[in-house]
Amino acid sequence: MDSAALIPAFRAGDRRALSRLLTYAERGDDAFPALYDELAPSRGHAMRLGITGPPGAGKSTFVSALVTARRNAGERVAVLAIDPTSPFTGGALLGDRIRMQEHVLDSGVFVRSMATRGSLGGLSRASLEASDLLDVFGFPHVVIETVGVGQVEHDIIEAADLVTVVLSPGAGDGVQALKAGLMEIADVFVINKADLPGADQVAVDLREMLALRSQRHGDEIPVVRCSSIDGEGLGEAIEAIDRRWHTLEHDGRLAARRHERSVVQVRRLVEQSLRERLFGSDEDLEQSLSSSDLARPYAACDMLLDRFDAQTSRSPASPTHKRNEPR
Repeated sequence: MDSAALIPAFRAGDRRALSRLLTYAERGDDAFPALYDELAPSRGHAMRLGITGPPGAGKSTFVSALVTARRNAGERVAVLAIDPTSPFTGGALLGDRIRMQEHVLDSGVFVRSMATRGSLGGLSRASLEASDLLDVFGFPHVVIETVGVGQVEHDIIEAADLVTVVLSPGAGDGVQALKAGLMEIADVFVINKADLPGADQVAVDLREMLALRSQRHGDEIPVVRCSSIDGEGLGEAIEAIDRRWHTLEHDGRLAARRHERSVVQVRRLVEQSLRERLFGSDEDLEQSLSSSDLARPYAACDMLLDRFDAQTSRSPASPTHKRNEPR
């Protein structure tokens, strides 16, 4: 399928076209920016739920149970699973068919694994564009599950409308959440593996911490206990997520978050384009600077900026479409 046929096929509901566009996004294909810009104005209809939390909390199990519940309610779901990158192959270490095997044959579920490729926030470089595509394709629910790297999971807010933090008893998860700043980005806390000892105490600790946040911001964050394996409390967790979504929608915060997300996206694209025009790759930068230049970093910076100013004054700006810079 060539690029010209992708948009009509995508709009007709062809999953092969969707998969091809997701691959273009992940690889930073030259054809992607124009294709994306044609589709992007139609985004904004899906509930984008970010799932994050420490390693071992049972995020994948919770996502699978959540998908099952949504499907039982007759709702279609797309899952964007952000996996660690293999240092040898550059590919995702965890496969979507391993993670979501029970949903593979369900036509109402679409699962895509994307590698982090070194992104600092645990998110794939193309995760925002990918979630946009899933939104435009018509999935009412888009779930973004991040790699469990604990303290650097904050970039989830740049792709999701609301964030659910999954914790589990033991290992000081409540304290870790506080240290990692997850307290500030969470819209819902889910204490998974609630059948294990210590689940009640984690819930108590979290509610005490959240009481201080509520006093500062006047915003009550729900804490729900559940067991994703046997389904206990799962309905309550989904109800808490849906209530939070409607609250954000009605009080204007959802629109504000989406606006900020678009602003950040454009800023990142501008930053990436300027970096490439200024010194190309890291190798180009290294080759352009002598040892004497490196000895005076501020002078070296001024030299590069002067070179950039001279270059831009001589020729008109040309678009740079390397959109998939790590977030």
